[in-house]
Amino acid sequence: MGTFKIEGGIRLKGEVKPQGAKNEALQILCAVLLTPEKVTINNIPDIIDVNKLITLLGNLGVKIQRNGEGSITFQSDEVNVGYLETEAFKKEGGSLRGSIMIVGPLLARFGKGYIPKPGGDKIGRRRLDTHFEGFINLGAKFRYNREDHFYGVEAPSGLTGTDMLLDEASVTGTANIVMAAVLAKGQTTVYNAACEPYLQQLCKMLNSMGANIKGVGSNLLTIEGVESLGGCSHRILPDMVEIGSWIGLAAMTRSEITIKDVSWDNLGVIPNTFRKLGITIERKGDDIYIPTHENYQIKTDIDGSILTIADAPWPGFTPDLLSIVLVVATQANGDVLIHQKMFESRLFFVDKLIDMGAKIMLCDPHRAVVMGHDFKSQLKATTMSSPDIRAGISLLIAALSAKGTSTIQNIEQIDRGYERIDERLRALGANIVRV
Repeated sequence: MGTFKIEGGIRLKGEVKPQGAKNEALQILCAVLLTPEKVTINNIPDIIDVNKLITLLGNLGVKIQRNGEGSITFQSDEVNVGYLETEAFKKEGGSLRGSIMIVGPLLARFGKGYIPKPGGDKIGRRRLDTHFEGFINLGAKFRYNREDHFYGVEAPSGLTGTDMLLDEASVTGTANIVMAAVLAKGQTTVYNAACEPYLQQLCKMLNSMGANIKGVGSNLLTIEGVESLGGCSHRILPDMVEIGSWIGLAAMTRSEITIKDVSWDNLGVIPNTFRKLGITIERKGDDIYIPTHENYQIKTDIDGSILTIADAPWPGFTPDLLSIVLVVATQANGDVLIHQKMFESRLFFVDKLIDMGAKIMLCDPHRAVVMGHDFKSQLKATTMSSPDIRAGISLLIAALSAKGTSTIQNIEQIDRGYERIDERLRALGANIVRV
């Protein structure tokens, strides 16, 4: 396992360009299975989770042509569906949660799709019911091997459109159902659909391939099935979670940073949520400029009560940034209640911040109150381990602001979601070494 050694307390300065969006890439890459024609994807992030999925596609028989940095052309004209029933696939597919999204395209085009119980972050229970209930509604037969934790859906006669109301606005569940429905016979309506920018990107890409999806950007999608899809070229959005991470890092380390080409129109409430913590965020064209902060004051509600920041389905605040908000609040002037509604284990890294001197009260698995130091007391360096992607980057931000040299172990968790993070930090002046 790799380790970062970080000397904290150094102010950074410079420009950084966000990587392509991890969560969009995982959806978009699975969609290449829907057509035998060539699909070119640009701005693909070079991170562990995405590279694992590209390897999986290659093992399925997808032809992969690398065109240059971040650009790959895929052609799924000789897919080996038999690979799904091999022991190698059970091991490979189980190591990556994003692999669940190959099931919808495979089911739609080849009449069957299988997947082992997916891996990913250990942040609490993450149901797959929405995915498979959607496939069943479209006419697929479901089977589950409890002994091997192996899921399967089959529709040898094809899928049939239907009306469905999702029990949760699952982003990956919606993506999987949409990819299955585009080749189904007749019309499908999906109500309570996720409408994140990444899901909108998927729908726009599918429409450019010949699909007929209406209501993109809303929570009601109407999909008219088509007989086949063609090739296309698609560019992935910048990663809004990484953009939020850079905002938090700049404030916490009192650094002056410009984040380039952020696609402001797709950031939703993210900039204003950080502004509620007192962070100055300036829009310069399509860039974000964060000036040096000597302090930042948490705003209260209109009636003077403590600010609450909670996650919610889009256009609400993404849960992937709550860990960042929490760590940034440890040096704010004021108090804030962080309410993590979706995952019951995502706040369990706060004990590491408390060890560093942060004032945090964990109320229950979903809520924590943070009482900011206002930079009057610097966090202390320590040795810690990264439990998941977002907690990992939050601990890295804490270490960069702390007094002394910190060690973060299990950094593969950070590498799963952040491209060459140590190199990019060093370019801003950080003292970080990968061991």
